Amino acid sequence: MGLAGIAAISAVTLGIGGIVFLIFFAIPVTPGQDAQGAPSGPNALGRARSLARGVVGSAPRGYVAWLEKQIIYAGRTGSWTVGRLFLSKVILIAIGGIGLLLSIVVIGNPFVTFLSVVFLLLTVVATEVIVHGRADDRQKAMQLALPDTLDQMTIAVEAGLGFDAAMSKAAANGVGPLAEELVRTLQDMSIGRSRRDAYQALEARTNIDDLRRFIRAVIQADSYGIPIAEVLRVQAGEMRIKRRQRAEAQALKVPIKIVFPLVFCILPVLFIVLLTPAVLSIIAAFS
Repeated sequence: MGLAGIAAISAVTLGIGGIVFLIFFAIPVTPGQDAQGAPSGPNALGRARSLARGVVGSAPRGYVAWLEKQIIYAGRTGSWTVGRLFLSKVILIAIGGIGLLLSIVVIGNPFVTFLSVVFLLLTVVATEVIVHGRADDRQKAMQLALPDTLDQMTIAVEAGLGFDAAMSKAAANGVGPLAEELVRTLQDMSIGRSRRDAYQALEARTNIDDLRRFIRAVIQADSYGIPIAEVLRVQAGEMRIKRRQRAEAQALKVPIKIVFPLVFCILPVLFIVLLTPAVLSIIAAFS
C-alpha cells in the first residue's frame, strides 16, 4: 500500500480518536428528551457509560480512587466520571489495536508497524495523562493566585468587612479556579452547611499544601476566637515569601534544563556550520 493508503488509515484512526475525545471529554452528560422537551431517561451514550461501571467495579480500588481525586482536582466532577474515563480508555485502546492490525495485515511496513505500536501504547495512558494534566494545571493556577487573593482578603478584613464578606469580595474580583472554589465554598455555606464543613470540603478539593495550611489556620482561628485579620496577615506574608522562593528555585533549575538542548541540538549544528568548510578544504587539498 502506498502513501495514500497509509494517510487514509491514519486519518480514519485519528478521526475516530478525536470523536471519542470530544464525546467523553467535551460533551456534558445530559439525559434524553421526548417531543415535549421533558427528560426521557438516559440516551444511548448514557447507557454506554452505564456499561462501563461494570468495568470500574473490576478495577483496583487504589487506581479508581486516584482517578476520582484527579477528577476532583481538575474541577470536572460534573462532566467527568470514572466510568466515562474507563469507557473512553477501552475505545481508544480498541482504536489503537485496529490501527496496529491494519498496519500489520494491510500495509506490512515495519516503520508503520512501529508507529502503530507507539500509538497503541499512547492510547493506554492517554486518559490518565489528560486527567492528570488538567488537574495539575488547575492546582498550579490556584497556587499562583493564592498570595494575591489573601492580600485582597486581608485588605478587606482590615477595612471592616467580615471574613465571609472578604472572601466573597475576593472571589468576585478574582478569576480562575481559586475564585471558583471560593464561590463554591460560599455557596455551600449559603445552603446551610456549617463553616467548618465548607472549609474542609474546600481542603479536600485541593492538593496544595499552602492552601490546606491556610484553611486549617482559618478553622483554628474560628474555633478559638483568634482575630482573623492577624491570621490573614501572617498567612499572606508567608505565601509571598514562598512564591518568591519557588521562583528563585525555578531560576536555579534553568542552567540544568538548558544542558540537553544545548548539547544535543545547538552544539552539533554549530560544529557542522563551523567545521564543514575546514573539512571540505582539507579534503580538496589532499585529494
